[in-house]
Amino acid sequence: MIPARWPREDALLERLLHVDPRTGALRDARIVDLPSFLRPGDVLVVNDAATLPGSLRGRAADGTPVEVRILLELPSGAFRAVLFDGADWRTPTEHRLPPPVLAAGSRIDFAELSAQIERVARLSPRLVALRFDRTGAALWSAIYRIGRPVQYSHAAAPLELWHVQLGYASRPWAAEMPSAGRALRWELLLALRRRGIRLASITHGAGLSATGDAAIDAALPMSERFEIPEATVGAVADAREHRGRVVAIGTSVVRALEGAASVNGGMLRACSGETDLLLGPGYQPRVVDGLLTGVHEKGASHYALLRAFAPEDVLARASAHAEERGYLSHEFGDFWLILGDALSAHGYSFSAL
Repeated sequence: MIPARWPREDALLERLLHVDPRTGALRDARIVDLPSFLRPGDVLVVNDAATLPGSLRGRAADGTPVEVRILLELPSGAFRAVLFDGADWRTPTEHRLPPPVLAAGSRIDFAELSAQIERVARLSPRLVALRFDRTGAALWSAIYRIGRPVQYSHAAAPLELWHVQLGYASRPWAAEMPSAGRALRWELLLALRRRGIRLASITHGAGLSATGDAAIDAALPMSERFEIPEATVGAVADAREHRGRVVAIGTSVVRALEGAASVNGGMLRACSGETDLLLGPGYQPRVVDGLLTGVHEKGASHYALLRAFAPEDVLARASAHAEERGYLSHEFGDFWLILGDALSAHGYSFSAL
């Protein structure tokens, strides 16, 4: 699959492949056609997490260049992060050299702030918890001044934060853009609402796609932070009561909704926490009926999640079709809508308590 190297000027012209998981039917369209695949009473759930400028370039105590990529803020106020060498985004992730091994207590200095490593994970010496030398507004102001969005070598040029920010983004929780929502411009969202399709949101800290560290990459996606508000629980319950379908905008939404249900005994309720739920073949979704997602190559962790929504033979034919028709992959690429006409057979309940 060819990766998209830059966002299209008009996001509404991004290509959309509708995949019916039951019949296996495939239909080519554009993202602007999304309302035609939905019906009144359906609910779309988006991830409103803002993308962090979470790539920070600094130096270890001996002067060795280090890149820190922030994953998420921990309840203690420290941050989970992955360490990289001093090369920049132009070097493919899998070709970057290991960074210096930094023990707990080591310090990293950045342009305007510094951080101390509090813990090193058993999984890899590159996965650490670090604490910055300031907190609150002073810390976030510094991060936004010196940080850059995480990016990979397939991009055509350096990315600015606005290239990876969703129009409805709220809190800065995402290490990488929740890219399935990238093309949902306000005119499209308004067209959906006029059609009687309800919009709801969750916040989910989407993590890194790849690190180049075999141990970390094998563990992706790692545990990620989420929050499900009462309004979204109500919207999903209302859709189910009126035979509407729940369509997740991105795999991060699936993970948040299904993770929330799994930790609450199958009950979807307003809650917050972290989820380490891994979805794939054999998993029966409890909440989500369909999924709008980017184009993912076979073997990627996101592709494995799709197997919870469609049989392998259907996904294989969709992949072959998308490749033949020149669909583009990665965060600026095209889209699949995996959605059948009927409601999935779920066995769960709802609670906003």
